[in-house]
Amino acid sequence: MSRPALEVADIFRDHGAAWRRANAGHISLGQMKVMSAIERCRTAALGGHVARCENQKCAHTVIAYNSCRNRHCPKCQGAAAREWLAEREAELLPVPYFHVVYTLPAPIADIAYQNKAVIYDLLFKASAETTLTIAADPKHLGARIGFMSVLHTWGSALTHHPHVHMVVPGGGLSPDGSKWIACRPRYFLTVEVLSALFRRLFLEMLVAAHARLQFFGDLVRLADKAAFKAYLAPLRKIDWVVYAKEPFAGPGQVLRYLSRYTHRIAISNRRLLSADQNGVTFKYKDYRIEGPGRYKTMTLPTHEFIRRFLIHVLPKGFHRIRHYGLLANGNRAVNIAHARKLLAIPPKEPVTAKAAEPGEPSVRPRPCPCCGGRMIIIETFARGCQPKYRPSAPPPVIRIDTS
Repeated sequence: MSRPALEVADIFRDHGAAWRRANAGHISLGQMKVMSAIERCRTAALGGHVARCENQKCAHTVIAYNSCRNRHCPKCQGAAAREWLAEREAELLPVPYFHVVYTLPAPIADIAYQNKAVIYDLLFKASAETTLTIAADPKHLGARIGFMSVLHTWGSALTHHPHVHMVVPGGGLSPDGSKWIACRPRYFLTVEVLSALFRRLFLEMLVAAHARLQFFGDLVRLADKAAFKAYLAPLRKIDWVVYAKEPFAGPGQVLRYLSRYTHRIAISNRRLLSADQNGVTFKYKDYRIEGPGRYKTMTLPTHEFIRRFLIHVLPKGFHRIRHYGLLANGNRAVNIAHARKLLAIPPKEPVTAKAAEPGEPSVRPRPCPCCGGRMIIIETFARGCQPKYRPSAPPPVIRIDTS
């Protein structure tokens, strides 16, 4: 018999109240809202609907509760990703796509921990300017390119590890826009050059932003600008981590990658193994090891697991998916159409997936598990209410003796 699926919501419901009491005064409003949303997700607190099989002989009935649709909720990102991907599919070009990653050094990640909105924004700007500048240089590609950037703030063990993933088409428009310039096969841009420029641009932006930064605890001394510059000085002499992976094997792989990365959160429910009074056990990947041995398990005290989960809550209104260059939001459709024309491929109609309207059930009825018939909604109920109808007994399990 398989064990019931463990979810982050279960951990929050069982231990969240005690954790909030123990950390009163040290929790942001944004973190409180995320905890509340995840605890209430797919419960009567958010309302829902009752669906019944239209086959009268079956009449199987189920209750489906509405989702919170919070961007940090492990259960709600699947639908959001599908809606977003339907729109991105029409924008793909028949060229190689590259995966480029920019990572902040640990001393700057410490500053980012206390200044998320400012430092994450600088990470986006510096990495984007670096990529656009080197690509436009005639010594490298000599083209105007476009790409999408996605911010991740975590390592596999839920530690604070801010970095940006880029998905970049392998080429761009010539400076006058008259032709498509393709990059060399299986090669995008020189990583060492990207790293050096990224380091310089980010440190320049960081020093200029000093007045907007706040420092606490061990970093309080950095409020003095001279101490701040001295703290950054060693970082000018080390290599910053920038790497470009092998190009994706066609548009299908690009979409699969996007579906995993764009709406990803710090930890998915499927990585959770167990939770009790002793702690939370989950799977993680040790990137320092190659091969199957990199997959390991870790157990954290419950209060530490909750803390690590919540340090990845983004500031209110912060966009963790951004588009730059030819794919910037303003002229994206025009630039894509022009690139398709230069590549001699027919234009593609954009596809817009229909999102759930306010008050509309966020979970569509699935086929009946008993007879495969269509499930129809027979009742909707508001937040905090209980449905009038009760679900029928689950379908019987038919076991076939093959001995």
